[in-house]
Amino acid sequence: MAVKSFQPTTPSRRHMAVLDYASEITKKTPEKSLIRGKKSTGGRNSYGRVTTRFRGAGNKRRYRQVDFLRNKDGVAAKVVAIEYDPNRTANLALICYADGIKAYIPAPVGVKVGDVLMNGPQAELKPGNCKAIKDIPVGLNIHCIELLPGRGAKLVRSAGQTAVLRGKDEKYAQVKLPSGEVRLINVDCRATIGQLGNLDHMNVKLGKAGKKRYLGFRPHVRGVVMNPVDHPMGGGEGRTSGGGHPVSPWGQLAKGKKTRHPKKTSSKFIVERRKK
Repeated sequence: MAVKSFQPTTPSRRHMAVLDYASEITKKTPEKSLIRGKKSTGGRNSYGRVTTRFRGAGNKRRYRQVDFLRNKDGVAAKVVAIEYDPNRTANLALICYADGIKAYIPAPVGVKVGDVLMNGPQAELKPGNCKAIKDIPVGLNIHCIELLPGRGAKLVRSAGQTAVLRGKDEKYAQVKLPSGEVRLINVDCRATIGQLGNLDHMNVKLGKAGKKRYLGFRPHVRGVVMNPVDHPMGGGEGRTSGGGHPVSPWGQLAKGKKTRHPKKTSSKFIVERRKK
């Protein structure tokens, strides 16, 4: 998908860069049977307390029910349309199985309207097809990877992302994730072949603060400009943080401290840590 820039008619237009949706998106309205309402939380939990700061408002969205399981094996599915999804960075491909059932999947690179996709062991090794990792050759690019068999894809679901299958044994496969981490994953877990589409999403420039508000983000306030009662780094005459290290409002070190629990059970599945 190409990136579109503008003449600098206003200060915000000068640096704005948006995606040219007309070059890839083929259907503007979502499939009615595959959408449901989505409430805005405003960063609050079920008790009404703010658990994530600087969230709220934004444009209303409807959730597209994406099929991350891909467990309908042996039935050919034709790509009907490529659609925009406001809830994620990747675009969606609307597929229709031979028995008439429709579903959304994240659209990989190279998949276009009219292509035929399939799930299961008999599927070809082409982008968009979903197979168990034990049936995928070593060295292939994959995305939408399950962590536990039958639980649905949890890893590598963002625009432009891809992982590499580095090796396999009887029970586990080594997968190199986009972060650089190499992780052991059960060979019965499913993955989709290819790289996720919408590669130019990383080149988008919002251009103005208002576009960030549309996405549901409120202004992020620095701790050093707050009062001492509101933040450990607040207070003082002029800009000062009191000589201490940067911390969160609750005292957690903000730069470089490892926050992963040292006894987390899934640590045994990490072969190599992610790149620093």
